[in-house]
Amino acid sequence: MCEKTRCAWAGELPLSIAYHDREWGRPVREDNKLFEMLILEGMQAGLSWNTVLKKREAFRQAFDGFDPAKVALYDEAKVQQLLQNKDIIRNRLKVRAAVTNAQAFLKVQERCGSFHQFLWAYVDDTPITNHWQKMEEVPPSTPLSDQISRDLKKLGFKFVGSTIVYAYMQSVGMVNDHLTSCFVYREMQG
Repeated sequence: MCEKTRCAWAGELPLSIAYHDREWGRPVREDNKLFEMLILEGMQAGLSWNTVLKKREAFRQAFDGFDPAKVALYDEAKVQQLLQNKDIIRNRLKVRAAVTNAQAFLKVQERCGSFHQFLWAYVDDTPITNHWQKMEEVPPSTPLSDQISRDLKKLGFKFVGSTIVYAYMQSVGMVNDHLTSCFVYREMQG
C-alpha cells in the first residue's frame, strides 16, 4: 500500500493528519466556520496547533458552536465561567478577545453582507497558490497578512497580528501553502 506524502507539520497524530488532509488550505467561505478558525488561531498563539486541535470539541461546546451572534453577547459571568473550564485554553486575554472579535465580526457582516465577502475580497475570491518545496520556505507572514492584520485591528479585532492572520489565511484556504510534494497540493491543483 502506498503512503500519502504530506506536509511534514502534519506529524503522526491522527487528529493532526485528519486536519491536514481534510481542512487546512481548503477554501472556507462559510461565515461560522471562518469565525471558528479566527478564534482558534487566536487561541493557538504561543501554543502548538495540536493543543488547539485536542481541545477543539470542548471549544465548540464552550463557545456555543462558534456562533458569533451568541459569543458577542457573553457577559462577565460567562467569561468567568469559560475561564474555569479546564477543557479549553483559559487565557483571560484570549477569551475576552473571542467576545470582542465576535462583536467586530457581526459589524463586518452587517457592513459587507458576510464576513467571507469581506475577507475573500483581499484575494479576489481566488486562493493564492504558492509553490514551496520545503517547510523552511513558508513565510510566517506576508505583506498581505500585514495589511489584513492592520485592517482587522482598525475594525476592533484582537489577537490578529500578521503571523496569526497568515496562519488564518492558510487554514481557511486563502493561501495554499501545502508543499508541492504533498498530495493535497496536487488535489487542489487538479
